[in-house]
Amino acid sequence: MIKFSKCSVKNIFNTALLGLGLGSLYSLPSLAQQTVLTAEDIPLDVEAIYQEITPIDEYTTIARSVLSQLVRNHYSEVRVNDDFSSTLLDRVIDGLDPSRLYFTETDITEFEQYRTELDDLLRAGNVDAGFLMYNRYQQRVIERLVFSLKRLEEDGSAFDFTLDEYLIVDRSEESWATSHEELEGLWHKRVKSNVLNALLSDDTYEEAKENLSGRYRSQLSQILKNDQREAFQYYMDAMTLSVDPHTQYYLPQAAENFTMNMSLQLQGIGAVLTTEDEFTQVVSIVAGGPADMAGELQPSDRITAIAQGDEEFVDVVGWRVDDVVQLIRGEKGTVVRLSLIPNNADNDFDRNVISITRDTVQLEDESAKSEIVEIERDGETFKIGVVDLPTFYVDFQALQNRDPNYRSTTRDVRELLEELKAENVDAVVIDLRNNGGGSLSEANSLVGLFIDRGPTVQVMDADNNNNVYGDSDPGLVYDGPMAVLVNKLSASASEIFAGAIQDYQRGLILGSQTFGKGTVQELIPLGTGQLKITRSKFYRISGESTQHRGVLPDIDFPDLYDVSDEIGEAALDNALPWDTIETTSFYRPFANLKPVLPALASRHAERLQSDPDFNYIEAQIARAIENQEDNTLSLNMNALLAEREENDAWRLQLENSRRIAKNEEPYESIEAMRSSNEDEEETIAVNMPGLDEEESIDDAEETDPYLRESANVLLDLIELQTDSVFSMAEQRN
Repeated sequence: MIKFSKCSVKNIFNTALLGLGLGSLYSLPSLAQQTVLTAEDIPLDVEAIYQEITPIDEYTTIARSVLSQLVRNHYSEVRVNDDFSSTLLDRVIDGLDPSRLYFTETDITEFEQYRTELDDLLRAGNVDAGFLMYNRYQQRVIERLVFSLKRLEEDGSAFDFTLDEYLIVDRSEESWATSHEELEGLWHKRVKSNVLNALLSDDTYEEAKENLSGRYRSQLSQILKNDQREAFQYYMDAMTLSVDPHTQYYLPQAAENFTMNMSLQLQGIGAVLTTEDEFTQVVSIVAGGPADMAGELQPSDRITAIAQGDEEFVDVVGWRVDDVVQLIRGEKGTVVRLSLIPNNADNDFDRNVISITRDTVQLEDESAKSEIVEIERDGETFKIGVVDLPTFYVDFQALQNRDPNYRSTTRDVRELLEELKAENVDAVVIDLRNNGGGSLSEANSLVGLFIDRGPTVQVMDADNNNNVYGDSDPGLVYDGPMAVLVNKLSASASEIFAGAIQDYQRGLILGSQTFGKGTVQELIPLGTGQLKITRSKFYRISGESTQHRGVLPDIDFPDLYDVSDEIGEAALDNALPWDTIETTSFYRPFANLKPVLPALASRHAERLQSDPDFNYIEAQIARAIENQEDNTLSLNMNALLAEREENDAWRLQLENSRRIAKNEEPYESIEAMRSSNEDEEETIAVNMPGLDEEESIDDAEETDPYLRESANVLLDLIELQTDSVFSMAEQRN
């Protein structure tokens, strides 16, 4: 089944928490002989291994300073009162135990004493309440892991896979357990589900028992690494994220990791990771990085194990995200293998293994590139230029050094547009899918390549100062028909560019509603750490904010990302709202596209009905919606086997329907389909070093259906063009 995990406040906490060290060794100060033990030697005695974490005096000053900065410098008016306290309490509890698998009703009742007290305590720099809740969480996690390990030590009769039992997948709306016995019943089912998944992955019971025991002990080792730094960082995160999802305090080590990530100089795979329940989940792929170039790792994939080269896999389920990152990082040129549950998996025992060669993300790799899509229509061949822009970049160092040949988005796209014009393309598509943003100045100057002159974006700060940015350079580089292709992962600077093109009616916006990230953050030094705080907000020249709502396309394309309402700014807790300000002066639409939009939408819908690729995508979307409505997982072996067979039959039928519609040979079996997919991946991996950048890869692949349909929509626009559409443009020439 195709399911998307929730991108809750918990994910943001765990993405931000960057701890220290890696390994299976830890110290047990509470033991009589404070020896260093391996994960395998941890005693299964909660009282022996649990130790309370206490805050240090320094945290009093930091907590006061962070709270003061929120009140004085945040974009929105932050009021530290009982409502703030209540929101913070909910954030702490929901972030620690979103699935309600650890705390009991008694724990929650105890925490309720702080419902209206946390604001007063924080003003005094008192973080004891946060530490109390964090300690209770530590204790409950240790109890559940010890229970799980002891349950595994029992013989196989502890699990009866013939019973018609079910596990609730998302327990966020369930009641808190009223007793430890009720929690043990829930965890018995979770352990049973893990054993069943292993058996369905062809493990024997003894292998499943050994692997899961290693996993649980590793998780126990991970949780015992937590100290006052993790507890304080978590509580500060809960406080800042109660204001908005992009404001965050970084302790010194976390600040160092944040700076390293911003510099893109890590020898890794180029992926942003978070934790979702027990799994490390892919949030996004860094444009131009090794994972992006390999093309196999996707957002919402869940990593279960990591191997160095040809070595054995290390199970990382339940690991902290920073320790998973440490395993993925390595020397440039070395190979890391990932075992993962793909985002379109029908169940948690489906696994893919992919190999990625580590490298550093280079500006060259994330730069704009172009290609030409040819479309046959009425016996004539049309050429549509495509500019693929993975991020808005600029080589700041070269710019500061006054290098006249410094690289930037606008410079590179200008050159690509000149090349496409020389090829006599009929129209141009700017592909901003999965472009998470980047340089605001580059988004602003890029708009100037397509308009004569005028404002492009407004930035309102916390003091209600409105700064209008625009293009003052007269003339256009390209004045022909154009479109901007976006999706739900197009954010920030991408939304500024798309919004300006739409407001000027300079081109069509195609695809899906964008992410909705319309705020600006600043880094403020705070002691030895840093505070990233929201200080400004983007507004389009029309006066509409890109915050929360994003940019709505003129023509909608179906997209699997749109199935989940947990992707995008609107899915984040306490996201600032959408609003409007006054329209900027001195801007005039380039054309009048609105009259032809209904006809374009009608032609587009008619074409999609008979398009095999979009029929395939629509079927996947329908299946995902259907599966998301099912919040239970069977613990019956035969029922799961039947479900797997049904899922395989559905996949095979869907793929063969597409192949037949495209006059391709259908697969005889699901095994043949999987084998073919693996062969294609191996061929790409083997041939990648020798491929010509400009031709071989593109020529070897079939045209992206989204690009093909974008080209067709632009051809429709050209056919439908009337005096009312382009009269304004002609007046400028």
